[in-house]
Amino acid sequence: MFDLDDLRIFLEVADTGGVTPAARRLGISKSMVSRCVARLEQELGAQLLSRSTRGASLTEEGSTFREHALRITGELEAARDAISPDGDVRGRLRISAPLSLGPMYLGPVLAELARRHPRLHVHTVYTDRIVDLVTEGFDVAIRAGYLSDSSLVARRIATISGKFVASPGYIEEHGAPQRPEDLVNHEALMEGNEPWRFMRDGKPTSMSVHGRFKGNSGEALIAAALAGIGIGMEPDYLTDPHIASGALVPVLTDYPPPEAGLFVLRPPGRLPPRKVRTLIEILIEKFSPATTAKAAHAS
Repeated sequence: MFDLDDLRIFLEVADTGGVTPAARRLGISKSMVSRCVARLEQELGAQLLSRSTRGASLTEEGSTFREHALRITGELEAARDAISPDGDVRGRLRISAPLSLGPMYLGPVLAELARRHPRLHVHTVYTDRIVDLVTEGFDVAIRAGYLSDSSLVARRIATISGKFVASPGYIEEHGAPQRPEDLVNHEALMEGNEPWRFMRDGKPTSMSVHGRFKGNSGEALIAAALAGIGIGMEPDYLTDPHIASGALVPVLTDYPPPEAGLFVLRPPGRLPPRKVRTLIEILIEKFSPATTAKAAHAS
């Protein structure tokens, strides 16, 4: 019979890539982590980790066992929630949050979540990369913008919006586009090769754009816009301070991006664990229509 703590420690080693970072995150000794993993390997009769001086990586058997361990620990948490609906929110909540939005806007909210629930461990990874929730061991991802089709379960938290912007220097040199079609003669600051979306006559439409400067960070694209490299489609919370100072100017104001959203995504399942429901509740509380941070593209 597997010990639940051993399963959780093994998952921590798998997520962090080594015994030392897992021990540091859990606040226990490295020898205790090693003993827990060794007990699991002995019970299973299989090697779960391939160890080296650089850390530990999952073996093929370890990857397979990790998927089962995630389900086992998830089911046990759901069972605990079901029989003690008024109990404390506890356990580990691992969150992926956008770097462009996260530290300034989400950081204080997640800190408040931890303050309200002392038995909840809140672990957040801030990245503008789209993570794989299941294989990378995240409970939820917070994303801003437009969602692509996915098997994940999405909960919309708030409506958000954005603008097209350029620097006065860029406009002086290249002129300001009057219609979306004019963008063929301009440099677009892009995350990848995604089409840009516009509202035209009250209906959303899209078109392909091109540009030589790309990056998966809204702040990096804002820096490029400030440097006069091109036109950006950026979140209001990033552009508004620069528009107020005159460093950026809105363009294509008759063709704004469609309203997007702030979302919480989780793997499919019957009901989200209480820790996820609690996260959703505090996000809705803090990002009400009066206080919603606005964004225009997915992060």
